[in-house]
Amino acid sequence: MNTPIVAPVSAAEENLPPLPRINVHVFCESPETAPVLQAVAADRRMSRAHMDIYSGGIPAAAQYYAQTPTPQLLVVESTKPREAMMADLAALAQVCSADTQVIVMGHVNDIMLYRELLAQGIGDYITAPFTAHQILASFAGLFHGESAASLGKVVTFMGARGGAGSSFLSHNVAWLLSNTYETGTVIADLDLAFGTAGLDFNQDPAQGIFEALSSPDRLDPVFIDRLLTKCSERLLLLASPGSVDQVTSIEESTLEIIIDVLRSSNPYTVMDLPSTWENWMKVVLTQTDKLVIVATPELASLRNTKSLADNIKAIRPNDAPPLLALNQVNMGKRPEIPAAEFARAVGLEISVTIPFDAQAFGQAATNGQMLTQAAPKSEAAQAIARLAGLIFGAAPEPEGAAKGVSFLKPLLDKLGKKGK
Repeated sequence: MNTPIVAPVSAAEENLPPLPRINVHVFCESPETAPVLQAVAADRRMSRAHMDIYSGGIPAAAQYYAQTPTPQLLVVESTKPREAMMADLAALAQVCSADTQVIVMGHVNDIMLYRELLAQGIGDYITAPFTAHQILASFAGLFHGESAASLGKVVTFMGARGGAGSSFLSHNVAWLLSNTYETGTVIADLDLAFGTAGLDFNQDPAQGIFEALSSPDRLDPVFIDRLLTKCSERLLLLASPGSVDQVTSIEESTLEIIIDVLRSSNPYTVMDLPSTWENWMKVVLTQTDKLVIVATPELASLRNTKSLADNIKAIRPNDAPPLLALNQVNMGKRPEIPAAEFARAVGLEISVTIPFDAQAFGQAATNGQMLTQAAPKSEAAQAIARLAGLIFGAAPEPEGAAKGVSFLKPLLDKLGKKGK
């Protein structure tokens, strides 16, 4: 009697790390599997890997590798029953390199078969119905092992325009993660020319992100640790020079290494991006686990948020939409787009709405404090606390936008046509 496999729920399901630079070959057999594999190939965590998809299942793979070396990772699907599958795998084993990791995608849900395959050297056995996340989790398990669950999360803040308050919110959230939730956190300030993390935390570090970007051959945990400035017991800062005299081109490969090192040694890394778009930002977006767009309720901000959301969806097709923080709401007599209309136009739910509070924000900035320190009972501080809770996973669901007819319908229709 077959005992069904009960798939465990991974603690790292929302935190799968990117795969290393490997070649992946997949031989699928059923037509329903190919679209799932295409979704895997398009996933941001596969940005460094190269994946080729073939048809024909295990027999086709055995024939192909009779004359071609096997890749670092080979994935084969079989729709056959146990005995026929094992016979096909025996033939594949004759031409498969011992260094190749093999994953079998099967349609027989049997724990005894699973154990037998692992005993014979198969890296993993996953059963139908297949999902992109299931396959990615299997890949991560082979190449990161138990360390995948202990890797830290990367949270990225980006503003829809200059002055939206993205940096200030990222610093406040990082402070809350390290103090309220008592988890080790690093802020990486990637605005080399005008970064404000040092100012916000009353720090004047002699070195930071500039030195890391300028020394790709020295990047390792020890070197990065020397560049970090301690802001509190659990909060560290990889500061920007905050000077136009110390600006260097950001190489994507160097940035990847920095993110990998920070992720491997810190529970949370908060990336603070500059307000102007740069091509290297795509590297950050492919490696971040949670993304926050900070916008203000104005037309230019709405347009930019819509553009960012569309591009992010293309870069991260298998991920949840980014969190949207609508900042500086109810700023005096300034005409504003209502939150519900803004959400509908950009196609995102508003996670938090942060009211404008000139006195509280000004006091925090002048004193080099976080808003939750300077004015903890203010509505703005409470909204930022809700955002930190959403990122940490300890807060209610994001605020939903109300339904109805939008007075921005002509603009929404125009933006919608542009996105197609």
